[in-house]
Amino acid sequence: MKFFIDTADINEIRAANELKILDGVTTNPTLIAKTGRPFMEVVKEILEEIPDKPVSLEVASTDYEGMVKEGEMLAQLGKNVVIKIPITIDGLKAVKYFEYKGIKTNVTLIFSPAQALLAMKAGASYISPFVGRLDDISHTGMELISQIRTIIDNYGFNTEIIVASVRNPMHVIESALIGADIATIPYKVISQLVKHPLTDIGLERFLKDWESVPEKPF
Repeated sequence: MKFFIDTADINEIRAANELKILDGVTTNPTLIAKTGRPFMEVVKEILEEIPDKPVSLEVASTDYEGMVKEGEMLAQLGKNVVIKIPITIDGLKAVKYFEYKGIKTNVTLIFSPAQALLAMKAGASYISPFVGRLDDISHTGMELISQIRTIIDNYGFNTEIIVASVRNPMHVIESALIGADIATIPYKVISQLVKHPLTDIGLERFLKDWESVPEKPF
């Protein structure tokens, strides 16, 4: 399974990239707004950090013409740019347009298998179902991932599943067990994946025992 990082914070992206496990970046207007910096400044910095991995950049318009205009502008910023589009009627039309143009798309704000199916039929390169937000309203977010996986396996769509709105390490593990292609993860959750209390206890014990070793070579 691929790991994307869900952020617009260049320091978090650099830290994740240094781990050599980063496969891409997803952003949205909310994440970019949190930086408090100009849009183009943030985007160009991200693209310079990972020029050979997909970076999802979201359009702001909600009408077809606006999505196409903004998406074409964003696509000019780098060959690795993926145009992020909301799942709406106009959004589906824009996805089909970009597929024809050979520009990759990521259909976002997916909360049902029906929405996922429509996006895949429109030619989406990626779809982003939001598991955490479904959990927030007492739905089981990971059930949606399982349903989408079954649909793809049934019909052979080339669309990749990006599990989004990841809130904790279990979301990541469950995504991998179901067979999702990608999880887009906040840096905090990436850090949590490394942690286990028994690892900490074991390391502390090893270091204590090491101190008692005579004539250490290093």
